[in-house]
Amino acid sequence: MKLKNTTICMLGAAALAGLLFTVGSLAGSLEPGPETDDGYHEPLVFTHGPAGVMFSHKAHVEDAGLDCDSCHPDIFEQENGAAEANGDVSMATLAEGKYCGACHDGDTAFSTKDPESCVTCHGSSMKKPKTIVFTEPVKAVVFDHKMHAEDMGLECSSCHPKLFRMKLGDAESQPDKFVMEALYQGQYCGACHNGDDAFASDTKCTTCHIGVLGYDRLFSSESGKKEHGEH
Repeated sequence: MKLKNTTICMLGAAALAGLLFTVGSLAGSLEPGPETDDGYHEPLVFTHGPAGVMFSHKAHVEDAGLDCDSCHPDIFEQENGAAEANGDVSMATLAEGKYCGACHDGDTAFSTKDPESCVTCHGSSMKKPKTIVFTEPVKAVVFDHKMHAEDMGLECSSCHPKLFRMKLGDAESQPDKFVMEALYQGQYCGACHNGDDAFASDTKCTTCHIGVLGYDRLFSSESGKKEHGEH
């Protein structure tokens, strides 16, 4: 029987289902969210891998009715960080039916390859993405997720994965491609910032480009070097 999208709140239908974690037991590669009234720590956030993937035990155990042995130990070892330690957790392996992909195959539950479902695990109402500060190839350019997603009503699939891979720092890792000329040709931000859908990328420069001085002011109260991350 298909599980409805609304009953599967997080990507890993396989990840640690049924076990109620405490803060102490979540040390390591999983970070707990705030504790709910019924004892869950929602959401669990994987600290390694693409874009801070989130998982909800409550959605899988109470809403979807899964048992612990639905996922443990065949799909996931019942040990914090075991899957990440294997080094093969990726969207590609999920698409092959491993880990969360054992259930999220488009039949049992929504497919991990469905772009409309990205937000379910890579940022949602449980923990929304914040402002991104790009430092490559120039320092510094800002992007406001809230403005685009909440204020303008865009979906994650409006930009991911076609325009931007849903992996922190991916665009910056290709500084020879992530340039203004590419935007002028309709790539990256330029797909919308074309003068019709949104202001053209060759206008209103300071809306996004805050420069070195702006970067320094932005992080003036924080010590240490800041890389691509959240404000």
